Amino acid sequence: MQEKIKYILRILIIILLNICVLGVVGYTYQYITARRPVEVLSKIGSRGEEVRQIQERLHTLGFYDGEVDGVFGSGTAAALKEYQQSRGLTVDGVAGTITLRSLGIGGAAASAGAWADADYQLLARLISAEAGGESHSAQVAVGAVVLNRLEHASFPDTVPGVIYQPGMFESVADSRFDQPATESAYRAAREALNGSDPSGGAIYYYMDRNSAGESLLSRDTIKTISGITFCK
Repeated sequence: MQEKIKYILRILIIILLNICVLGVVGYTYQYITARRPVEVLSKIGSRGEEVRQIQERLHTLGFYDGEVDGVFGSGTAAALKEYQQSRGLTVDGVAGTITLRSLGIGGAAASAGAWADADYQLLARLISAEAGGESHSAQVAVGAVVLNRLEHASFPDTVPGVIYQPGMFESVADSRFDQPATESAYRAAREALNGSDPSGGAIYYYMDRNSAGESLLSRDTIKTISGITFCK
């Protein structure tokens, strides 16, 4: 009889332990997903004001000649792909964060709140190290270059991946990047994450023509801000 009771107790303990484990896993999943930024993408089948803005912007830029009706159809997707290709972005016909920012369209998908704090902190440190003594516009442009690389096939698709990609930023290899970011760099990082891009869609830049490599000098120049040349 005692053996039977012990057996039943062991079964009950196992059941209770499984319930506890499942409860912890469920709570953890809910906690993580609740904190994870949700990115709503406009793509084929989407409808609404954001799609209308995309169509209007593509029409203004000469990529779209269809009806501006807020319906994301094959014509809008084709125009968006053509635009993405012209800007060196990932050509997928989907209006993600970087594509929206490149088009100059705001909203939740292009707001700083859609980015992790770690991305914000890293971007501010890089801006401070690379262009801390330059104008505000130049600092924002440097931050925009990092973000523009996220959807370019030649670069990683995360902020840390872009910043730590070997040989891309001189300051990462020396002590400058290890210093605390300045207040101006934080402001510039926030502005870049909110969609501002004074660089005009650049994915490269250089400060000194004499020290820039031949590959950089051969790229198409977009503009120069505070002595920093931004290029495609």
